[in-house]
Amino acid sequence: MVDVRAWLGRLRAQPPAVPVVRLTGVIGGPRLRGGGLSLSTVNPALERAFRLRGAKAVALSINSPGGSPVQSALIAGRIRALSAEKQLPVVAFIEDVGASGGYWLALAADEIFADPRSIVGSIGVIHASFGFAGALERLGIERRLYTAGAKKSLLDPFRPERPEDVERLNAILHELHQGFKETVRERRGARLKGGDEDLFEGQIWTGRGALEAGLIDGLGDLHAVLRERFGQKVKLPLVSTARPWWQRRLRLDAWPQALVDATLDSLVERELWSRYGL
Repeated sequence: MVDVRAWLGRLRAQPPAVPVVRLTGVIGGPRLRGGGLSLSTVNPALERAFRLRGAKAVALSINSPGGSPVQSALIAGRIRALSAEKQLPVVAFIEDVGASGGYWLALAADEIFADPRSIVGSIGVIHASFGFAGALERLGIERRLYTAGAKKSLLDPFRPERPEDVERLNAILHELHQGFKETVRERRGARLKGGDEDLFEGQIWTGRGALEAGLIDGLGDLHAVLRERFGQKVKLPLVSTARPWWQRRLRLDAWPQALVDATLDSLVERELWSRYGL
């Protein structure tokens, strides 16, 4: 016969658990290697983490140079919704980089920690491209482009840059930047130290500098901070965002195009990481 009291005693004696979700890579890509972060790839792991029985909090291990502002906002919004639904606090830990969209993800947490040498910030929006109009002329190549809609070929890299296109792009970048700044102000509030010209012009800081600017709450690594807070016996189960192997092997017919996409994604990914010396 089961001793209910003894069973309940063992249940109460179980060490606390803080599930860990790793958010690593460029936000919005790359697709083939499964390294990209998007709401669709991250949400299953987030839901499993917040459902974990006996969880005292959810930890985010972040290492991202940024990427898509839309996916950054969607992932952060989902984290906040789950936190409110399950009444669990969220603690973020920035590893090498939590910049641009990577910092946006960290803002979903109630507290943010980083290593003193981490790169944090880059609260801004960037658009980069190339112009090949002169090259085509020198090579004797004729560009043929047909559109329905006068604004459809905004900033076509194969023709000279037009002032009205640049003006339109700048308006879009400004709108995205305003949304980023509003999110930082909403999540960090009175903890921010410094004016807009210091915080919101795309600067990056080390973890120590980010602490002084009020962008993070403390310095330290995930294991040390959580053990100090929840005890040396705290369990830190990793909740993976990777898809099962059988899902990754489906649709083999799509791999040729996926390989091309992954090559382009890899170039974008390398450029994003290289901004921070990585």
